[in-house]
Amino acid sequence: MQSQNHTSVILDCDPGHDDAISIILAASKISPLEIEAITTVAGNVDVERNTLNALRVCDIAGLTDVPVAQGSSKPLLKKMEVAEEIHGETGLEGPALPDEPSKQAVDQHAVDMIIDKVMASDGDITLVPTGPLTNIALAMIREPAIIPKINKIVLMGGGTFGNWTPAAEFNIYVDAEAAKIVFESGVPITMFGLDVTHQALATQETVNRLSAIDHPVSHFVVDLLKFFIRTNQDVFGMDGGPIHDACTVAYLIDPSIFDVHYVHVAIETRGEFTYGMTCVDTRGVTNREPNVNVAYQLDHHRFWNLFEKALKSYSG
Repeated sequence: MQSQNHTSVILDCDPGHDDAISIILAASKISPLEIEAITTVAGNVDVERNTLNALRVCDIAGLTDVPVAQGSSKPLLKKMEVAEEIHGETGLEGPALPDEPSKQAVDQHAVDMIIDKVMASDGDITLVPTGPLTNIALAMIREPAIIPKINKIVLMGGGTFGNWTPAAEFNIYVDAEAAKIVFESGVPITMFGLDVTHQALATQETVNRLSAIDHPVSHFVVDLLKFFIRTNQDVFGMDGGPIHDACTVAYLIDPSIFDVHYVHVAIETRGEFTYGMTCVDTRGVTNREPNVNVAYQLDHHRFWNLFEKALKSYSG
């Protein structure tokens, strides 16, 4: 699985503008990540469109040999919710997208793919979920033997405030029951919540900077950012578009970009107004043992330098 100085990962995602950018960052020539598989889940749009988008991004990033497996079409218990107002009807509005990708998803469910890859590994696979945690929870339920074999989980979700409800971030809210299973599994977790991902804010200045890179991959990312910036401005009144999911891969490439603290995090699944909340015990008031590494700060200069360097690497 893992070669020297490389990290084996499974990217579990719901592309999504920031998921797509995360895949492109992971596939860049500066990345030490070996992508074992890309698995998809219902989230930003339905799982069929997310899978199609993952296949399209594989074409753009040159990931011809990476298997893509379609996963869960709905949360464990609750009704599905999507975020078309943020990501558009296709889930990747903005750039011109090919109707048909060059390859198809494999004939295996994402949950089975995760189980098979982890069980066949030497315990060196890191799971990188950037959507709802349905696939990861189902894999743990179906085959508990994978739990001690997962190297770690580096996820985007949660925070000390919400963006889908006042209390809850979208990925956790969509399937809080799945999140609870994952967070209580005992697998080492690093969480990139809204506190830090809102600092990874792409603005018009970012677009101008990246537009200077004359390569199809960079052009694609710039078109994604233009749409994503506009919708985040319109829906949330933000000054730009936070590329939430790219924080996970940036951390795996260079952990020193982020300031991370080990604290206790619990998932709320029963509150009338707080369902999906990540209860982050930043002050140790619960006296519960820490269970999650939570990212709080990023070095903006180093983050965007890494991002720019990754895109430039596609042109050699």
